[in-house]
Amino acid sequence: MEAEFWEYMEKLVPFTSITIDRPKGLSHPRYPDIVYPVNYGYLKGTRSSDNSEIDVWIGSNSKKENNVFLATIDLNKMDSEIKLVIGCSDKEISLIQDFHNSNGMRAIFVDHKEKSE
Repeated sequence: MEAEFWEYMEKLVPFTSITIDRPKGLSHPRYPDIVYPVNYGYLKGTRSSDNSEIDVWIGSNSKKENNVFLATIDLNKMDSEIKLVIGCSDKEISLIQDFHNSNGMRAIFVDHKEKSE
């Protein structure tokens, strides 16, 4: 079942277009002290638990693999979501982990590479 989950995950991104609405270095619209360390956006035409599109972090790797996702809890918004991590280096993933584990947020990262090695 887990292998099938990752197969579906790999199929999701190529069938959608990515919109980056919060480029690296931009402040959050409601929380100006929170700055995005990596490009952040969404998969156009998808739906997530918050009734918006599926959120994605887009890294600098030219190969846009999505082998990582994270489950978040945000006490500021009182919600939880799943976010995809696409084409990110280990350093970018570390920055994203720091971002989601501060300011009233917590996240658990699931890395497919760790499972497949």
